[in-house]
Amino acid sequence: MATLSPRCLQNLEALAIPRHARWDPMGLMAVRSYVREQLSALGELEEHHFSSGIDEGFNFILKLPGRNPNRRPLLVGAHYDGPLHSIGADDNASGMAALLELARRWSSNPPKRPVWLVAFDQEEWGMLGSAALADHLKTEGQRLKLMVSLEMLAFTADNQEYPHPAMRKLYGDRGDFIALVANASAGLMLTQLTHAMGKHVSTKALPVPRAGRYVPDVRLSDHSPFWDRGYNALMVTDTSFLRNPNYHQMSDTIDTLDLPFFASVIDGLDSAFGGL
Repeated sequence: MATLSPRCLQNLEALAIPRHARWDPMGLMAVRSYVREQLSALGELEEHHFSSGIDEGFNFILKLPGRNPNRRPLLVGAHYDGPLHSIGADDNASGMAALLELARRWSSNPPKRPVWLVAFDQEEWGMLGSAALADHLKTEGQRLKLMVSLEMLAFTADNQEYPHPAMRKLYGDRGDFIALVANASAGLMLTQLTHAMGKHVSTKALPVPRAGRYVPDVRLSDHSPFWDRGYNALMVTDTSFLRNPNYHQMSDTIDTLDLPFFASVIDGLDSAFGGL
């Protein structure tokens, strides 16, 4: 099993604080400032501002050119806001820390194609940041190779629950794997990515038809607004509340996470998506 780097652990510790737009706006401001600082150190950072009702949000976009800049970009995102009444170490400091680590690696070792690394705001309010960006990209006619949402990546457990009991026979009883959940039209990529990530960490694939509307649990992250606007999109997840009893609780702390597993997930993401 891999070892989490001191830099990645430092990022995880900086991100895993209360940071909800209503419950702890000062915490959200601190995390927003930290994310902006970390990403802007790696290249020119775009700020995508959006409004929803009385709220204003800020998505951050770092565009890396890749070795073949004429290819359609890969968009990899994670949300930096946190749940109400929670430290949010797994949800979603883990996804955001992974995004920062991938940004650092890919800025010095470019992937095959352009990669847009996006820190989304206000996922916990109903995927507002990702919906605003998906709308903007659709209006602009921007094509993407794939949108990837990094959503809770660092928890393992002896027991694994599923949206449907029949899935247990296919995926097993133990919560010791990372899941790739994609819309059906991304099926060919899903096979390739599952195989590449599987060299680093146990990886299981779930293709879902009709943008996941028959299985609402698989829509609860920033990939679903991209599904709804016709993009191929994929969620990388430790399965959230189907495994982690600390979901949206104050007990979602770093000491509950499986850090060697998390390090292996990051290595798998680097290998699989850097080579897409």
